[in-house]
Amino acid sequence: MSEQIKHECGIALIRLLKPLEYYQVKYGSWRYGLHKLYLLMEKQHNRGQDGAGLASIKFDIEPGKKYIDRERSNSPASIRDVFDAVNRPYKKLEGKPELVDDPSWAKQNLPFAAELYLGHLRYGTFGNNSLDYVHPVMRENNWKSRTLVLAGNFNMTNVDELFNKLVNLGQHPKDYSDTVTVLEKIGHFLDEENQQLFRNYKNEGLSNKEISNQIANHISIKKTLQESTKDFDGGYAIAGLLGHGDAFVLRDPWGIRPAFYFANDEIVVIASERPVIQTVMDINVDEINEVKPGYALIIRKDGTVSHDEIRIPQTRKSCSFERIYFSRGTDKNIYKERKMLGELLTPAILKAVDFDYQNTVFSFIPNTAETAFYGMVKGVEDFLKKEKKRMILEKGSSITEQELDDIIAMRPRVEKVAVKDIKLRTFITQDKGRDDLVGHVYDVTYGIVKNDVDNLVVIDDSIVRGTTLRESILKILDRLHPAMIVIVSSCPQIRYPDCYGIDMAKLGDFVAFRAAIDLLKETGQEGVINSVYKNCKAQQNLPKEEMVNYVKDIYRPFTAEQISDKIAQILTPKGIKAKVKIVYQTIENLHIACPNDLGDWYFTGNYPTPGGNKVVNTSFINFIEGRNQRAY
Repeated sequence: MSEQIKHECGIALIRLLKPLEYYQVKYGSWRYGLHKLYLLMEKQHNRGQDGAGLASIKFDIEPGKKYIDRERSNSPASIRDVFDAVNRPYKKLEGKPELVDDPSWAKQNLPFAAELYLGHLRYGTFGNNSLDYVHPVMRENNWKSRTLVLAGNFNMTNVDELFNKLVNLGQHPKDYSDTVTVLEKIGHFLDEENQQLFRNYKNEGLSNKEISNQIANHISIKKTLQESTKDFDGGYAIAGLLGHGDAFVLRDPWGIRPAFYFANDEIVVIASERPVIQTVMDINVDEINEVKPGYALIIRKDGTVSHDEIRIPQTRKSCSFERIYFSRGTDKNIYKERKMLGELLTPAILKAVDFDYQNTVFSFIPNTAETAFYGMVKGVEDFLKKEKKRMILEKGSSITEQELDDIIAMRPRVEKVAVKDIKLRTFITQDKGRDDLVGHVYDVTYGIVKNDVDNLVVIDDSIVRGTTLRESILKILDRLHPAMIVIVSSCPQIRYPDCYGIDMAKLGDFVAFRAAIDLLKETGQEGVINSVYKNCKAQQNLPKEEMVNYVKDIYRPFTAEQISDKIAQILTPKGIKAKVKIVYQTIENLHIACPNDLGDWYFTGNYPTPGGNKVVNTSFINFIEGRNQRAY
């Protein structure tokens, strides 16, 4: 992607099903679980660079000894910092292998010598980037079965409702954020479950110490999650640990946020991405399962693993942006889907260059658009195969050997044009100062474009703000002196805010929205803008379930091509000589390429939860009233 957008967090959970001594003997280290967790987090580093953290729980530790350890960092090198801190006590014992390599001694004397681990990578879409917002978060209690450690990839659209419910329960939440709200909501019903079991066992005449053990053995995680998530409106994959050793990963009913798991008789591994587990555990893809939408994978302290329905599964609306950009392209299905996205764009691309393939250079914007580029090239090659066949048949028996050689030699002109300056790229992570730096993010390869003759087709995976295109890429590409520059987006126009984990919450940031607003003004249809504003304001105090996405009316008067043309006009920098065209993927082709992941609300405005309509209307009100803030 030529411009960075923050997005989904990453989770990693490890549950060792054998004693630590088992891993010391079989794998040469009782730190087997820690090593796997580190790899899971590093290979999901793309999912969160605002912070990282991990927590661990030791089983069967005597009272008075610490059984939970946690380390977090919000530094630019957060994963490294976290694991440096984790490993520091071991480094102090270098030269004493009789202690460090003794699992029994380590468990009693060293932090993170545990059976249960939860790691997290954070992108901040709610709150700020202070350490307080870095997961895992904790709700501690002297009763282990009431202690809750939580980390997740989620955004709730109805934090206000959930917060007020907690207040009405008599609680006083320490912060107004979805993280604290979710922690306290699950924590409340965990307390309720504990209290109910306590009363039952007390009536049976058990002592308090006996009751604690019975609660740990019989507490219902399924019931707790069913009760606590009734009012959740959002996309979520939430992982939790209980102090006595139970663990879970819960997924929203629409499957918006991803979660996968692997389990055998030694270990249970859960992560946000499938190929990460496949690589770290060196297993076949068929051995990895998806946590089903609306379900929770529950791992009991005794090692029992169950996959339980928590919320009734809804129409699957898993995030298509995961497929287009966010998830690792090493997943076999994602790789094929990204190639298909590029291939399906071929007809529109060829139309844009008037089928002048001989004078067209095809390239891509590094690095995530590369797979779609291969698909685009395949599409052009398939077109040329048909063209060659037509030309040969047209010539018939009169074709000369030279003509046949010339036809056979026809192929797409494929070049690497844009070269990314990685050293500079890492600094451009915030809006402040972006415009001053984006002009130096890319260099170009000179000498491969015929001056004022060739078209230059460059594919990217998405166009969100268009800032980098306008301020950098188009200016740099124009230095090659092409007759026309065609920027291709392998995803459709981003028209609506996301509210389920991606940091795309302000309508005014989207170049497609700005283009539609400009078109309305230019065509004398400003009344549409006023009408949408009035309709949004009129339903501002309605329950979210009754709200309608009136912002769709902003786009209704225009075709996708008209909006694309206006976007090209907006993004064309002053002074460049080349003509600029923008070609977007269609919604129909998106669904053909990604048939199992139909979440497309940022393109269509069709939100899977009622809270989405509330967010988009609030975002429009904020835009009209000049408030530069998120709508949730």
